[in-house]
Amino acid sequence: MKNIYSIEFHTGSKEELLPDFASDYPYIASRVELDQHIGRYTPWHWHKAVELFYMESGSLEYHTPGGKLLFPAGSGGMVNSNVLHMTKAVSQTEKNIQLLHIFDVSLLAGEQGSRIEQKYITPVTAAPQIEIIPLFPGNKAEEKILQLIMEAFHFSNDEFGYEVKLREALSEIWLMLFELSRPMDEKKSEHSKSNDKIKMMMIYIHEHYQEKISISELAAAAYLSERDCFRVFHDCLHMTPAEYIRAYRLQAACQMLAKGQEPVTVISHECGLGSSSYFGKVFREYAHCTPLEYRKKWQDYDI
Repeated sequence: MKNIYSIEFHTGSKEELLPDFASDYPYIASRVELDQHIGRYTPWHWHKAVELFYMESGSLEYHTPGGKLLFPAGSGGMVNSNVLHMTKAVSQTEKNIQLLHIFDVSLLAGEQGSRIEQKYITPVTAAPQIEIIPLFPGNKAEEKILQLIMEAFHFSNDEFGYEVKLREALSEIWLMLFELSRPMDEKKSEHSKSNDKIKMMMIYIHEHYQEKISISELAAAAYLSERDCFRVFHDCLHMTPAEYIRAYRLQAACQMLAKGQEPVTVISHECGLGSSSYFGKVFREYAHCTPLEYRKKWQDYDI
């Protein structure tokens, strides 16, 4: 199981970059300590892979275009394919530790167009109203899935038949989630069109954050009016375009500070935040420390 301390993006699609995600067995297990993330949260992102998670300790908020859900220790759930989401640590008294199985559904479905894919996979992954399937203790069916999710973390990749046993366990979990998702499948979603538009604008920001970005340019990237641009950001990310642009630039600055030795003045311009004095001000508001203090903290931290 790999420890994850930050989030990175593919240079092409701008989806989350999943470390060690192999094409011949598209699966990784991760352990995430949200308290070690800047701001104690992971930024808005998406990935084609499905995310099964379990809260080992602490408490976590999941935000999606549809709203937010609170997951205390002992709970968990499934984040559907390509769903926009962000997570935020809540507990102040104990470590916020999350365990994740992340896998491409082809691991379970086999060949594209297979009967399994058509009958059991696509009805879930293609349903925009199914953003998260939450699982909480106290419900017998959900408790059983939570138990299976936890047991699947105990497989060792050194043991004979590991890949087959893990796929079998994930298939059993998926079938149970499929049953739970049926009532959700009947609901209508108001976010499907907006999801496509917000991703187009997020990709534009990820590619041009070093430059000055106008609302008209951003809206044009998704073939929207400026008014609709504001509406989509509000509906999907619950923030303004300017707030998201600044947040993404600060996330980029954090990566530069943690991984390099460039002067703060260089980083402030490279991430599109202008003068070093303005950069220092907004960075302190965001990270509750100076850029140099942040660099020292993360470069001294032994991951």
